[in-house]
Amino acid sequence: MAGVFLSFEGIDGSGKSTQARLLAEALRARGLTVTLTREPGGSAGAEEIRRLVLEGAADRWSTETELLLFTAARRDHLEKTIRPALARGEVVICDRFADSSRIYQGLTRGDLRATVDALHSLMIGVEPDLTFLIDIDPSLGLRRAIARAGSEMRFEGMGLGFLEKARAGFLALATAAPQRFRIIDGTGAAEDVAQAVTAAALAHLP
Repeated sequence: MAGVFLSFEGIDGSGKSTQARLLAEALRARGLTVTLTREPGGSAGAEEIRRLVLEGAADRWSTETELLLFTAARRDHLEKTIRPALARGEVVICDRFADSSRIYQGLTRGDLRATVDALHSLMIGVEPDLTFLIDIDPSLGLRRAIARAGSEMRFEGMGLGFLEKARAGFLALATAAPQRFRIIDGTGAAEDVAQAVTAAALAHLP
């Protein structure tokens, strides 16, 4: 079959990375070839940029500089990982894609949505076939994110108000593109959430 591009979105601590991994495992168990990848990252160059944008103080970069870094990472990821896998007929599952830039750089930290969309059109020009929005209450997401800790805590450091605005933005994106988005309640057990995700994915795959 032709390659299929699936993405996962959601605020920090939503569990989307876990759900992306569980879906990849479920589809592989059904005999499908899956490339599981992430943003920022997913290629050698993009992984180097990941360390620049996810580590350090919250004010390390201006929003404009950050957007350029994310776009550069996404372009390399598209060239080196996503397009080749789709050309091989694989299912590509990506933990975050352009919708995250529409929210994290385009909405929550300034009015840059038009700039985000212009850069995306010029340099990326690709949308996922299906996007899973793992939706949770921002206070729960923040608790989860803080509990896991680690070095990649730059966005978590922006606080609850930031996550509340991000969640509202993601839900607005999903409302505007219902044919592409599937909103999944992420508050339950990971296994229960995964069942809902897998059912939606199988309904979409050829």
